[in-house]
Amino acid sequence: MLGQTAGLLVLSNIFMTMAWYGHLKGLKDKPWIIAALISWGIALFEYLLQVPANRIGSSALSLPQLKILQEVITLAVFVPFVVLYMKQPIKLDFLWAALCMVGAVYFIFRS
Repeated sequence: MLGQTAGLLVLSNIFMTMAWYGHLKGLKDKPWIIAALISWGIALFEYLLQVPANRIGSSALSLPQLKILQEVITLAVFVPFVVLYMKQPIKLDFLWAALCMVGAVYFIFRS
């Protein structure tokens, strides 16, 4: 169940990241309403994956555990997006943020 939840959350986050930030690269010259409508269309797929992921995950994880898992996956998807798609340099701050997330995972999942 955890694998299925994580897989759906990864896919959901790919769509979410494109919906929230992809327009900053490809649609900068378009009116914001066009970017918003395209983003909403992309976000529909995010929700079609996110809702089942949360429903499946909630049967095995507490709500705080599910949220921390979501945030870790968000960071794991966002950093490659920033570096590979948005062509921004990788920063040492990404490592520090990741270490903070590791701490969050430790505290939320410890018995």
